[in-house]
Amino acid sequence: MSDAPLLEIDGLCASAGDTEILRGVDLVIDRGEIHALMGPNGSGKSTLAYVLAGHPGYEITAGSIRFEGEDIAEWSPDERGRAGIFLGFQYPEEIPGVSMVNFLRTALSNRTGVDYTVLELRLKIMEAMETLGMDPSFADRYLNEGFSGGERKRNEVLQMTVLEPKLAVLDETDSGLDIDALRTVAEGIRRLASPERSFLLITHYQRMLDHLTPDVVHVFVDGRIVATGGAELAERIEDEGYEAFRPQPAAP
Repeated sequence: MSDAPLLEIDGLCASAGDTEILRGVDLVIDRGEIHALMGPNGSGKSTLAYVLAGHPGYEITAGSIRFEGEDIAEWSPDERGRAGIFLGFQYPEEIPGVSMVNFLRTALSNRTGVDYTVLELRLKIMEAMETLGMDPSFADRYLNEGFSGGERKRNEVLQMTVLEPKLAVLDETDSGLDIDALRTVAEGIRRLASPERSFLLITHYQRMLDHLTPDVVHVFVDGRIVATGGAELAERIEDEGYEAFRPQPAAP
């Protein structure tokens, strides 16, 4: 195992077309840590998630991303997934005709290089579903088709449980969840937490953090991290809002 941090981002700038969105992001995540990245809508949080996953719609214009000490800026999304980077989407898409079992069988085989049989994968999924308190019938439903918002997010926790990534980047996982679904997702993350697995929770609300205490909280405004601290930083955001963290104009 490399002695380097699990994830190290240095001076990262990225654009979509001619629009610069990330403006010098610095972030280090060590193994076993849970980080929360909090910021207002439109600040670039989701862009950071997509750039980490290798989305082709964004161009890195400066800086670096290193995963376990290796520069991954030129890696494809598949290569990043095989290395252990998982992205949970804010709005998971429906994939009609593809069952959960078949989707996870393909994903896990790509992740591990092992060709699992349908039976082996089904047993693994059923065990994970029981742990997460999910209805076993989910396994045979088409991916996200007809799922409620809460079901889609539970499904992503199920995917994490089966795929066992090294780094899970969860983009607005708490968006649209009722209190019961929020507890289920938080409990799923707690169950997956280990000394070898890290999480980056991207959100603009504190509600998820009421159920899950992060090791580090970052405030993300206008394409960069402007403050870093412990869980108390989330409470300050709740009290003061994000405007308190915006750079103040210089006095005339």
